[in-house]
Amino acid sequence: MPLLLLLSLFLALPLVSAQAAQCPDRTPENAETEAAHLRDTLAYWDDQYHRLGVSQVADEIYDQSQQRLRELQRCFNLAGPLPPLASARGPISHPVVHTGVDKLPDTQAVERWMTGKTGVWIQPKVDGVATTLVYRQGRLVSVLSRGDGVHGHDWSRHITALGNLPRQLPQPLDLVLQGELYLRLQAHVQAQAGSANARADVAGLLARKRLGAEQGLRIGLFVWDWPHGPDNQAERLAQLAALGFADSLRYSAAIATSEQAAHWRQHWYRSPLPFATDGVILRQDRRPPAGRWQARAPYWIAAWKYPFSQALAEVRDVEFRIGRTGQVTPVLKLAPVQLDDRRIGQVSLGSLARWQALDIRPGDQVAISLAGLTIPRFEQVVHRAGERQPLAAPDPARYHAHSCWQAGEGCEEQFVARLVWLSGKQGLALNGLGSGTWRSLVRAGEVTSLADWLSLDAARLASLPGISDSKAARLLAQFDSARSRPFTQWMRGLGIPAPQGAVLEGDWQRLARRTAPDWQALPGIGQMRANQLTAFFASPYVQELAWELGNSGIDGFPRATTLAKQ
Repeated sequence: MPLLLLLSLFLALPLVSAQAAQCPDRTPENAETEAAHLRDTLAYWDDQYHRLGVSQVADEIYDQSQQRLRELQRCFNLAGPLPPLASARGPISHPVVHTGVDKLPDTQAVERWMTGKTGVWIQPKVDGVATTLVYRQGRLVSVLSRGDGVHGHDWSRHITALGNLPRQLPQPLDLVLQGELYLRLQAHVQAQAGSANARADVAGLLARKRLGAEQGLRIGLFVWDWPHGPDNQAERLAQLAALGFADSLRYSAAIATSEQAAHWRQHWYRSPLPFATDGVILRQDRRPPAGRWQARAPYWIAAWKYPFSQALAEVRDVEFRIGRTGQVTPVLKLAPVQLDDRRIGQVSLGSLARWQALDIRPGDQVAISLAGLTIPRFEQVVHRAGERQPLAAPDPARYHAHSCWQAGEGCEEQFVARLVWLSGKQGLALNGLGSGTWRSLVRAGEVTSLADWLSLDAARLASLPGISDSKAARLLAQFDSARSRPFTQWMRGLGIPAPQGAVLEGDWQRLARRTAPDWQALPGIGQMRANQLTAFFASPYVQELAWELGNSGIDGFPRATTLAKQ
């Protein structure tokens, strides 16, 4: 069943955020403003989806937005969300009401739901749009949208184009079926590809006035109920298969335990299927007569959804990090959220220009996902905070490849980034020297240039806060080992803009004498790179650093006497 059809129910979402179990830190006035904005946004999304077949956000972001509004309603005694199906109601009565479905958050909830039930079956929760099919004397005569569960819209104009729907049954039966019209996909693995926007695509196709034959063939059907069918699920599935609805049997399994439910949930989550799914559906074998069904969640059906592929997160702050080359990278600090098995507390926006275009402020709600199942990725701004907090972003004109070679006001971020690069695996490969250690040394005034640390001794290190005698000894050992690193390794650590693998023959003086044409004559170095290299050696800060390193005994760098002769 499609997600938006179920949202009149309480949404049990266990992994939304660390805030879900407690009330948001808001004033009553701020909470009321945010709730009003959420209600308006949700109403707009509902109208766009049900009236036009356009999905503005991922289903799970919609879910979590509803949850956020309910949270505010509970905590601040505010009005709740508008009925999500208010704009879905159509003019035609369903012959059998569409029920809703409760959502089970975890294995324990599944186990509780199954307690006392016999004859439980499990199916994939196909991610499409719900429909009613009406057959008369074996001929398909009506296709209806779910609507509000009681009244829907007529999609029968598409029957001739929906080539994957059986239009004539092998028997002249009168019957009503409920199921899911889905976008047909090739070997779709939900755990890898996510929803692929499949539900929104099929909803958009069905909302058209006319559907072409080629477009219609993109739509498949999964029948998940035969309201007036046989009393037990096994017989219902067998007869549906005989009537031409084989997928209902193919993708169903009888289960007796929550462990078996978990097995099939993982199996369908990670196996190639012809449709997108967003969880599994549990069904009790027997249920009340169809005439007693109501448009709400019954006791005999439940859903167990897959882990979120996107999460709604509140922005708590925006940090502007300045890298070694002067690039300013905005990082959103988030109220922690859970995605799969990752707890996410921050996400990068990549560039200052992107942040400026998006204008993200604390209090905004954003959607995040995991790129490659590991790296947090910003997706979109979902809700804006009612109160726009001022933020002071750094001036990008101040930072560039030759700014902040030394510590100073406004330079800590870039200077520390230079130190981290110098000591990292791409440079001197020193152990135990991360950004935290370097930042402590810079803030203590012990390191103001990229060479200062070479003159530190154990006593001075041990006198600094947070550095014990043993840690001071370890740091000093690493500092001493740096002196024996090759000249080429030092140059890489200082950030020489030569391409990876370029041969840096000679010492500092020989390299510094090269002109742009000299550099450009080398393999793999074009005009832009050649200009960067000449600018690197011409920088007075870099020249002063070379002198410091030479006087510290680092091989390849000039000492004061040789530098004076140039």
